Amino acid sequence: MTPGETNADAPSDAVILFDGADLSEWKNGDKWDVKDGVASTGKGMITTKQEFGDCQLHIEWSAPTPVKGSGQGRGNSGVFMMGRYEIQVLDSYDNETYFDGQAGAIYKQTPPSVNATRPPGEWNTYDIFWTAPRFGDDQKLVSPAYVTVVHNGVLILNHFELKGDTPYNRPPEYKAHKPVGPISLQDHGNPVRFRNIWVREFKPAVGVQEREPFLRDGKKETPIQ
Repeated sequence: MTPGETNADAPSDAVILFDGADLSEWKNGDKWDVKDGVASTGKGMITTKQEFGDCQLHIEWSAPTPVKGSGQGRGNSGVFMMGRYEIQVLDSYDNETYFDGQAGAIYKQTPPSVNATRPPGEWNTYDIFWTAPRFGDDQKLVSPAYVTVVHNGVLILNHFELKGDTPYNRPPEYKAHKPVGPISLQDHGNPVRFRNIWVREFKPAVGVQEREPFLRDGKKETPIQ
């Protein structure tokens, strides 16, 4: 794997979901506008054709200018992991709303630790580190979903345990689903813009320990008991 030239650039093993050219990697992508390397919300949610489990997602978004509306009616969208777990997108710059509905919140579950939103018209970045939930053969939850989110270089969620999905009108709950699912971007009726979207599937290193661990002091090696 070769990293990108900057932390915002896709590494060599990333799946490019939007590079400014078109939304061909997305279902319903033809209902959104693409101009000058930027995708703008259109008619309905767009959903990736590919599906992902544990992953690292990079996405950049910008709230509309001039500013219109307030609260949840201002620059509202969302990033849905596996099509059902939402990290909120909202113009939260000098904009009051309920605490678990602001930018970077897990919708209706937890607010971000801080509000790191840039002013409308400027670009925000989300780097999302996602651990998918696990379900057993009996369809019962074995391990919940976890998420870490970095917003504009600021850690706002650290290995947060999701309580379930993120509906607006009922408590969260887990329902068994496949180990992979699509990434979706919400159209909430506000002209939010997106660019530079890529994702990496995450697989932990796998290997066999060939010797017992030891401490080295000069040329001396002391086994760790």
